[in-house]
Amino acid sequence: MIKNFFLVAIRNLSKNSLYSIINISGLSIGIVCSVLILLWVADELSFDKFHPKVDRLYQVWVNAEFDGKINTWRSVPLPTYEAMKTADGNIKQSVVVGWGGDHLLSFGDTRIIKRGYFASEEFLEMFEFPLIVGNAESVMDDPPSIVISESLATALFGDQDPINQVIRLDDESDLKVTGILKDIPKNSSFQFDYLLTWKHREQINSWVVDNQDNWGNYSFQIFVELNDASKEIDVENSIRDMLTKNGQTDIKREFFLHPMPRWRLHSNFEGGKESGGMSDYVQLFTVIAIFILVIACINFMNLATARSERRAKEVGIRKSIGSKRSELIIQFVAESIFISFIATFIAIIIAQLVLPFYNNLVEKELYIDYTSLNFWLFTLGIILFTGVVSGSYPAFYLSSFNPVKTLKGKVTVGKSAGTPRKVLVTLQFGFSILLMIGTVVIFRQIELVKSRELGYDQENLITIKNTDDIEKNYDVLKLELLGSGAVEAVTRSNSSITTINSNNFVGWPGKPEDLRVIFTTIATEYDYAKTMGIRVLEGRDFSEDFKNDTSAIIINKAALKLMDLEDPIGTELDLWGEKRTLIGVVDDVLMGSPYQAVKPMFMIMDPDWISVITVRLKKGQDLQASINTVKGLFEKYNPAYPFDYSFVDVAFQKKFTTINMTQELATLFSILAIVITGLGLFGLASYTAEQRTKEIGIRKVLGASVSSLITLMSKDFSRLVILSFIVSAPLGWWLLNKYLERYPIRVNIDWWIFPVIGIVVLLFALVIVTNQAGRAARANPANSLRNE
Repeated sequence: MIKNFFLVAIRNLSKNSLYSIINISGLSIGIVCSVLILLWVADELSFDKFHPKVDRLYQVWVNAEFDGKINTWRSVPLPTYEAMKTADGNIKQSVVVGWGGDHLLSFGDTRIIKRGYFASEEFLEMFEFPLIVGNAESVMDDPPSIVISESLATALFGDQDPINQVIRLDDESDLKVTGILKDIPKNSSFQFDYLLTWKHREQINSWVVDNQDNWGNYSFQIFVELNDASKEIDVENSIRDMLTKNGQTDIKREFFLHPMPRWRLHSNFEGGKESGGMSDYVQLFTVIAIFILVIACINFMNLATARSERRAKEVGIRKSIGSKRSELIIQFVAESIFISFIATFIAIIIAQLVLPFYNNLVEKELYIDYTSLNFWLFTLGIILFTGVVSGSYPAFYLSSFNPVKTLKGKVTVGKSAGTPRKVLVTLQFGFSILLMIGTVVIFRQIELVKSRELGYDQENLITIKNTDDIEKNYDVLKLELLGSGAVEAVTRSNSSITTINSNNFVGWPGKPEDLRVIFTTIATEYDYAKTMGIRVLEGRDFSEDFKNDTSAIIINKAALKLMDLEDPIGTELDLWGEKRTLIGVVDDVLMGSPYQAVKPMFMIMDPDWISVITVRLKKGQDLQASINTVKGLFEKYNPAYPFDYSFVDVAFQKKFTTINMTQELATLFSILAIVITGLGLFGLASYTAEQRTKEIGIRKVLGASVSSLITLMSKDFSRLVILSFIVSAPLGWWLLNKYLERYPIRVNIDWWIFPVIGIVVLLFALVIVTNQAGRAARANPANSLRNE
């Protein structure tokens, strides 16, 4: 029986080769899209799941009320680390971790800059990253220790045994290798090449020691492990008021626990509650994958029912010789599954071929794991899903034919199947229109954000990480850079202009007592505004001509608007219990999220709080030659470090990585969706024209023109496209408005987008339909009527 199923299926495929190719092509493209999307979705969902204790690990976060709302962040005071250990009996242990950063690692003549974390000794006990060599309980106990990854060990030591070898850190400290880690998985929230002990950080950074008992400095990451995850609420209740109990009473602040499984996908908070994050994109692309797969299935269903007339007699004969309806249903569903199997096989081959290009697009290292049972279960699921969904309606429809009527040729199956086909075509075009509208709106949102006024000049601006040697030689280095002819200006600050590393509160005359607004904080030196190209609106920048600028302060336009100062210059502001004289107001600078409004900001003179050097290269000169000049001078005064720099405009573009990927993927998959729809429409239009051959012949004999015949056959499909637009346009408007609600800076969904896309889709459909209709209309009527 099974053999008979296959023989009949193969015979039908070969007899209807055009429709078979369309069916298999449409299904294959749909499955390829779904596989690629779901690979990305599976990778996002897999983040941190490899940790044995994933369900018992949490990060301590803060909810604080200011700026008229509840704000949420994950940086907490350092004393939280020790306080957590005794805060609740269900907290097994806590760990403090730095924010991660690049450091110079040297061994012999090898010098490498890699990313690592400072962490307390509990880190590997809690997170259990696999160790190749070393004991997690003791490997980070000694301050001058370093635990390195397998790939870093190879890069530094080659074939030598790394254990007990000494690595020089930042040309300052000698650290002994005490452990070797397996390379960190790409789906880990922690990405690093080595771990440094927190005790060593205390030895080299005095400010860390100074903050051991300071509950007012929110600069650290604290993680906890619970004995019993079901007690999470009880633990939260016991730690909630810890900040208030330790003197943080100026505003309402509360601790809460953010569970590890939600770090990746649910990192955004609004009003103190989770408000999405990467989960929004996971849901979006999952829906797109389903849309595309459904569109591909609809193609199959439409063509199968459209070709049903050719199989009506087959059904009649089978029933007349005793076949049951259930057997016929199984036969047609089995054929559908067989086609789905062929399409899935082809799809997997195509997916494997395009995977390298797809990985470049999504910036991941995705792969198809052919050894995984889950992969084969997923593949089987795709085959059964597409096969059963695609074949179910044709199977039930065809098996319902009356054998007597079909054998007498009295069943007009094409007309009776018309309504379901129209519904399916409408759905197809509706999904395609939704994807196209979404693509256009997302593109316009990106362009809106990218076109925002930055408040500074990005051109020819580069940043270099600060080091102790640069710190010691900064004055002479700056002089030589300015005298080199390649550099226009130089400054230094606590963060790059594309990032915000510090936020603080400031007071001003007339500020309401209950008003708490957080200010972006820039610690800098001379020539900051000049180097960045920031306009000074009132007053002046920090200047070497004024020796008292260490007690001065500069604010931006957003801060001035908030403070509502009529004559700001000379006003005294309160900062950290000290008075600062306001000497200047600068234009708003877009440093943080490009999707958010610019926050109030203040700048202070603090040469001791520096992390980055910014250099503006002269315009109109050979860029590479200028960089080589700067490189030579930095290597002269900072010889231990390889010259490593980054362009500010490139760093700024990285802020758009996720939404750029969204736009590119949405564009790609909307094009493929319309291609799949076009394939189905081509097959359906071709079959419709073939079905109406005799009618066209009669009309031509009676004097109908070719254009009138094309119009006649095209109008039905045109109505379906218009109907799909009427249904999908308001739905698309509503969905996109919901999507854009997450962005304070957002594009308006202009009305003209909808008719333009509707016209484009209608023209696309008409090109396909009129092509097939034209071929039928231009055919010789004698050929179609000779048998009548």
